[in-house]
Amino acid sequence: MTVTRLDRLTPIAAVGAPVLMALYGGVRLLEGSREPGPGWTVGHALMLAGLLLFGPLLAALRGLLAPRRPAGRIAANAATAVAFAGLAASVVQIGIDLYVGAVAVDKADQHRLFDGIQSRPGVLPAFYSVGPPLFYVGLLALLVAASAGATRALRWWSPVLVLVGTAMTAADLALIPPAAALYLAALAPLAGFGGVRRPVAA
Repeated sequence: MTVTRLDRLTPIAAVGAPVLMALYGGVRLLEGSREPGPGWTVGHALMLAGLLLFGPLLAALRGLLAPRRPAGRIAANAATAVAFAGLAASVVQIGIDLYVGAVAVDKADQHRLFDGIQSRPGVLPAFYSVGPPLFYVGLLALLVAASAGATRALRWWSPVLVLVGTAMTAADLALIPPAAALYLAALAPLAGFGGVRRPVAA
């Protein structure tokens, strides 16, 4: 069996993405990290790196699915596209945060810059309120598909843990570190812990 670059990168991403997410959440709890300065820059850079590692994870999850019917393939591709669209929106959001943190001179200037960017038509829904949540919707759909039906490449608890972790961060961003721990447990099979049953396409 040929080992691809994605096969080599997936275990690293399955561990690295949630770990970087947890580090961002930890930095965010430090004093001064929510205003322009090293804390803001380091924290958001960690989150950006974590988000980028979710790219190969989404591709790996799609690779675990081998729908036998055209409708199944369309659904799997649609879930992957939704997840990648949300991931791209999240990356842009973090990029905006990094830019604002780099050029703002103080907290008031930071608010002014954010207001100026977010007031532009389409920015708020595309990169804040609507776009980024699509990543979690698509990710959950892929995890459910990979743990249910004929595929069952992952265990049932993978999508459950990600759902709980996502709900935690939606309720309070201070819960990002424990939520990231749930993500790590959910994605552990992709890192080689617990094993992944790879489907054979018909």
